[in-house]
Amino acid sequence: MWKRHKTLAELNQMSKGTMIEHVGIVYTLQTKDSLEATMPVDHRTIQPFGLLHGGASVVLAETIGSVAGYLCTEGEAQVVGIDINANHIRAAKQGIVRGVCTAIHLGRSHQVWEIKIYDDADRLCCISRLTTAVLDKKLR
Repeated sequence: MWKRHKTLAELNQMSKGTMIEHVGIVYTLQTKDSLEATMPVDHRTIQPFGLLHGGASVVLAETIGSVAGYLCTEGEAQVVGIDINANHIRAAKQGIVRGVCTAIHLGRSHQVWEIKIYDDADRLCCISRLTTAVLDKKLR
């Protein structure tokens, strides 16, 4: 599935100086058909009631899905999110959440990804679907 071969260290280096680094997202596992990352439930990612902010879950989901999409392209192609939804199943109050991203559709012009987010007890907290557009050349 992967057309680009990046180590976890390289993926984490790409996050330096971005919101990804700011909220503490770290890529932790890449298999032949999935990409995983973690994010802390802390002062950067909670809402005023002490629960993981739904928007933070969406940031984690779009981050993993967009990078997985990028890894499925070649050359100058880039991937951008064009639609995302999230169903929040269970609140996370502490620890670290883990996002697991797998492909649903890998087309030439768009991709669809499923991202499941689990708490420390491996309970499903959020399920998200991300649609990405594959652009022929770099945005910059």
